[in-house]
Amino acid sequence: MSFTPVRIGLIGAGRIGASHASVIARRVPEAQLVAVADPRPGVAADLAEPLGARGETSPEAIFAADDVDAVVIAASSTAHAELIVAAADAGKHVFSEKPAGMSLAEIEQGITATAKAGVAFQVGFNRRFAADFRAAHDAIAAGRIGTVRQLRSVTRDPGSGPADPDVVPPWTIFTQTLIHDFDTLNWLNPGARAVDVVATADSLTAPGHPTLLDHANVVIRFDNGAIATAEASFAAAYGYDVRGEVLGSAGMVTAGEGATSSMRLHDASGRLAATAHGDVELMIDAYTAEFAEFAAAILEGRTPSVTGDAARAAFAIAQACIESYQSGTRAKVQG
Repeated sequence: MSFTPVRIGLIGAGRIGASHASVIARRVPEAQLVAVADPRPGVAADLAEPLGARGETSPEAIFAADDVDAVVIAASSTAHAELIVAAADAGKHVFSEKPAGMSLAEIEQGITATAKAGVAFQVGFNRRFAADFRAAHDAIAAGRIGTVRQLRSVTRDPGSGPADPDVVPPWTIFTQTLIHDFDTLNWLNPGARAVDVVATADSLTAPGHPTLLDHANVVIRFDNGAIATAEASFAAAYGYDVRGEVLGSAGMVTAGEGATSSMRLHDASGRLAATAHGDVELMIDAYTAEFAEFAAAILEGRTPSVTGDAARAAFAIAQACIESYQSGTRAKVQG
């Protein structure tokens, strides 16, 4: 089957933007990286040119380009909503890293703008494209574990905690880290909606810090009776750790291990496994699959499998977590 690749302009050449650029250029035949934009002098060109693309210094150059069909947004989270709307207004298909906005109102603006423009809109919830999580979802959807009763999702970032707690924006653990877990729990409980949450969080790597929250546990109740927990840490010394578990009336399914291979070394210190020390390393195949889905949806003229509705549902849980933390009580999730 022959096709013309989707021509992509990427906005943001930071850590995740650099990874996305390489993935799109080298691992996704359905897509072609044609441009990268970043305001820092020379940064975009340094990333783009070895990948056969050009560097730009502003998002506006991407939006105005006739050779760009779709935009991938990997800029600062606070800019996502504005860039989504601008890309849609320019008639470009949109892939945005999570979160798709810093409030439910901002996310709704992106959903409305992309729908009005008639362009594809996909959000970067990569766990949905990891093979083990996908297999777990499919088993649940097929009824193999019966009725969903309990769920658990874990995200632990590698290292010893933020080098400078003062630069971590407030509520990051809910809106940018656990947002993946909230989407995963929604996805692994098909057809159910989160009703309310209880959130507990603290700064354990910098005790007493006025804004940093680096460890959190959240309990979520769903309208089908299922109870879920989401757990996050910014300080896992052993590596990047992403896991999920769902208990049903007829069985259980788990996903995620963190090991980079199935090899295990047995020596005097015990049984050892090499673990991933970053999301790019652990989730490279998932990142590849999500961009393949984005390109395929554009080429086929259909809605991507992860839409703005998923972004809104996950952020509604994050917003309820903030409210629960502030009040010290259970908080309702906005429908």
